[in-house]
Order: sequence, then structure tokens, then C-alpha cells
Amino acid sequence: MPHNPRMTAPSPDAELMALIDRIGHRDEAALRQLYDRTAPRLMGLAMRVVRQREWAEDVLQESFLTVWRVAGDYRASLSPPLAWLGLIVRSRSLDLLRRRTADRAQLTQEFDELMAETFESGTPGPADMADASEQAWALHQCLSQLEGRQREVVSLAYLREMSHGELAEQLKLPLGTIKTWIRRGLEKLRTCMGRFA
Repeated sequence: MPHNPRMTAPSPDAELMALIDRIGHRDEAALRQLYDRTAPRLMGLAMRVVRQREWAEDVLQESFLTVWRVAGDYRASLSPPLAWLGLIVRSRSLDLLRRRTADRAQLTQEFDELMAETFESGTPGPADMADASEQAWALHQCLSQLEGRQREVVSLAYLREMSHGELAEQLKLPLGTIKTWIRRGLEKLRTCMGRFA
């Protein structure tokens, strides 16, 4: 009797059904074989739904975990195996998209609340920060117009909050000289800053 390959080779559906049945009995090797046989097609389906490779990989992993959990409930009479697997992948893909949308909505809500608190609390907002930045730039420009030692004395007095006496001691200059440089430096700064107002 001649060998008939059609009679001995199970159909692809029959192979997949047998693997799903074995997975229902907690056969890990069957899960690996099912993955090897179906992952490329299922990955393609996941990519079409979620449109990002990393997300599709997550969906595929979650889908096979679902297969592991529910394989015992599979009924071949209700659905071909690839259709059943595709339905699981589609469901996990939509679940992921819903989670991402919910996460984005939560982040948007948190951002909105933070912005509301910022404007209510008197914390500097973007416009205040821009004004401060412009003032800092103007001050830098005006300070650069002072002579070297005078700029150093004014900067130390106001930026490091040093007293006149501390400045005189640190710079080894007479106290009167320090006071004069600070007074004249502040007058020049006021005039200069007035041009930027």
C-alpha cells in the first residue's frame, strides 16, 4: 500500500489544537512549541493594533501567559486555534492601549493639578521666571560696566551678603573706601538698570 502523507500528517489546526490541549494540562514544552509556531503571526497582529514594537512584544508575552492560564477552557468546536489565539492577542492589545490612555489621562490630571497649585500658591510661573531671567541678564550687563575692584566689592556685599567691615578686612582696604565704592557702584547700577526697565 503506497504511503499517503495527507493521511499521516495532521492538519495545522489539529497540531495547534493538540498543543493547546497539552498546555491545558500544564505542559510547558507544548507552550514553547505553540509560541514557536504562532508568534510571528501573532506579533504581526499585535503590531497592527498597538503600532509599537516594544508594546507588541509586551502584548505577545501577556497573550501567552493568558493562553497558559485558560488553555483548559479552549473548545475547538467554537473557534479554530489561530482565531482563538488572535482574539486573545487582540484583547490584550486593546487592554494595553486602554491602560496607556488611562495612564496618559492620569498624568495629564496630575500636571493640571500641579499647574493649578503653582498659580494659586504664588510660586513663580513661567512669566515670572522670564522676568527674573531678563532682570538677571540686565544686572549682569550693568555689573560688567563697573570697574574691576568696585564690581568685586558690590558683588561680595550683595551676593555673599558680606558686611562693609568684613569686606574691608578680607580685601585689606580702608572701610571708607569700601563704603564709597559700594555707594557709587549702587548709583551706577540704578542708572543702568533704569535703562532696562
